[in-house]
Amino acid sequence: MTNETKVKVVTADPSALGLFGLAIITLVASSQKLGLTSGVSLVFPWAIFLGASAQLMASINDFKHNNTFGATAFGAYAFFWYAVGFTWLIQNGVFGPTLAAACDTKQLGFAYLGYLIFTIFMTIGAMETHKVLFTIFVLIDFLFLGLSLSSFGIMEHATHMLAAYSELAIAIVSFYGCGAAVLNTHFGREFLPVGKPFGIFKK
Repeated sequence: MTNETKVKVVTADPSALGLFGLAIITLVASSQKLGLTSGVSLVFPWAIFLGASAQLMASINDFKHNNTFGATAFGAYAFFWYAVGFTWLIQNGVFGPTLAAACDTKQLGFAYLGYLIFTIFMTIGAMETHKVLFTIFVLIDFLFLGLSLSSFGIMEHATHMLAAYSELAIAIVSFYGCGAAVLNTHFGREFLPVGKPFGIFKK
């Protein structure tokens, strides 16, 4: 006869950390796209530590929550920022002039297109979370639409600016979402409203 003891490990909601990482990197990166700052040298560490690593930590902990949606979202965007960081290193010649000279930005266009497809169906899923998260995903859709088209050379200035303003808006809404996740949990009530799910797909 064997005795089996089950222990439930309780972990805090990691979404606040993930949203903070997203808010910081999109704020810093949008400043460069909007021409308020120049270059990506000092954007790179924020991309790796906040955009990538913070969201990866949130993803890992969402897996522990059995939250497939949150874990996939944070994980996918974490690896996006790792890839973007290494793209900047290549473009700036860190791995040698030969590799930098061989860059074809249309390849980035296809990567952004893939992320646009991913974000579209994640936006549908976000409709059954809350309206703040849904808004963030809609803005990410516009970001990847702008990045894709500008990388393919389609209306480059207009689509670049679409990406830039979308990224800035992502930062603003993500800061709000982060604040809501922290304060609503901390106070044990809805201190900052996030909006109810649409209730279309899940009744």
